[in-house]
Amino acid sequence: MKHYFKIAILMLLALSSCKSKKSLANMDGIEDITTKKIISNHYDNTFNQKTVNANLNAKYSDNKMSTSVNVKLRIDMDKTIWMSATKLGFPLAKVKITPDRVSYYEKLNGTYFDGDFSLLSKFLGTELDYQKVQNILLGQAVLNLKKEKYDSKIDNQLYQLSPIKENELFGILFFMNPDNFKLNRQEITNTEKQQMLSVSYANYKNIKGEQFPENINIRATDHNNLTTINIEYKSVEFNEELTFPFEIPSGYKEISLK
Repeated sequence: MKHYFKIAILMLLALSSCKSKKSLANMDGIEDITTKKIISNHYDNTFNQKTVNANLNAKYSDNKMSTSVNVKLRIDMDKTIWMSATKLGFPLAKVKITPDRVSYYEKLNGTYFDGDFSLLSKFLGTELDYQKVQNILLGQAVLNLKKEKYDSKIDNQLYQLSPIKENELFGILFFMNPDNFKLNRQEITNTEKQQMLSVSYANYKNIKGEQFPENINIRATDHNNLTTINIEYKSVEFNEELTFPFEIPSGYKEISLK
């Protein structure tokens, strides 16, 4: 799998947004409330805009190489997630995700992928669909916290949630900001495949009532291979009229995530 494809896929799981009114470092304590209340507060703070139009810089590094790219991100809620990556002004790749399809192409090697979520799910070691990807992008839990029972505890000034009933395929932890109950971090681990994905959020900025992270860090481990992506937002706008241009060029070779 080409490294630009890995950049695009991991960025999809990384561009999550959180709300924050004050730094956790300045908090003297955290209220001990019930798990039910934590979950209820989380869903009371769901992202409430129709579209997202953002520009960002992404720094990518794995065991073999490192690079930096500029990315345009557009989201039409519940309909389309679109990204276009460039380097030094030259187009590199595009990604388009809809509720029933994942499409991607990259220019350097002239390759593309066009299919469902099965290969993306296999690569990340957990079952994914459009709603789960969108939830991650918006700082919401990847799983529906109202469908299962969870334990909670206070860990380093965050609320940590973990499923009472362990999943046979993967483990997951949610860490929530006590100020607004958006995700501060979530971790997905597949012990059998020796895979782990961790997404954490550093600084936050208020943008027209919605708070987006200024910096995001992603760490993806597959056996002994470590991939990291650092995201820095340059600009974010909401509720604009958006277009999602995407057409796989003729002559490109189809690839798969194997």
